[in-house]
Amino acid sequence: MPKRRTDRSKPDHYSKMAKKDNYPARSIYKLDEIQKKFNVIRPKDQVLDLGCSPGSWMKYAVDIVGPAGRVVGVDIKDRDMSRGGGGPDNMSFHLLDVMEMDDVAWETIGGDYTVVLSDMAPSTTGIKSVDAARSFLLCEAALGIAERVLVPGGNFVVKIFQGEDFEAFVRSVKQQFKTRKIFKPKSCRPDSKEIYVIGLGKKDMLV
Repeated sequence: MPKRRTDRSKPDHYSKMAKKDNYPARSIYKLDEIQKKFNVIRPKDQVLDLGCSPGSWMKYAVDIVGPAGRVVGVDIKDRDMSRGGGGPDNMSFHLLDVMEMDDVAWETIGGDYTVVLSDMAPSTTGIKSVDAARSFLLCEAALGIAERVLVPGGNFVVKIFQGEDFEAFVRSVKQQFKTRKIFKPKSCRPDSKEIYVIGLGKKDMLV
């Protein structure tokens, strides 16, 4: 019997929690589960959040890093923090396309990050193979950015839609990080093909 597709027009338990907790989106609880299990973000960390709109992950991360850390968000569409309030001085947003990084974009985001997060998702078509392929391209872009801006020992979290390129991407993460984990938070929607690949401890490729 085919699975019933979730009606995403109706707020579920996590959507209601996000509204109560003053977060812009239910995706906050995915990062919360990842953080509690793997401790990817620490006080004083320098965090780059790719695909940050509408801002839930940024808001969560800046509370962890504290005033001695910073959180930089990047998205192809403008960030909407209206439901979650503004942000502190150590949280900033840049309107950029990660698929078209030029010299100006690289200079804008800078480097020396200890954490790179990516909850990016493509515009979906409903065709699983197409959506998975589009997700893979975004994940490759995120990993390429992490390779360039993460310091040795840094952590990486990325969402991917499972498809034929999934195993190849996992191998790429394993090559760059000392520890690789695959994790599906309970807060993911039951019918979603999304899963998170987590790289812990970026290898120092110069050694």
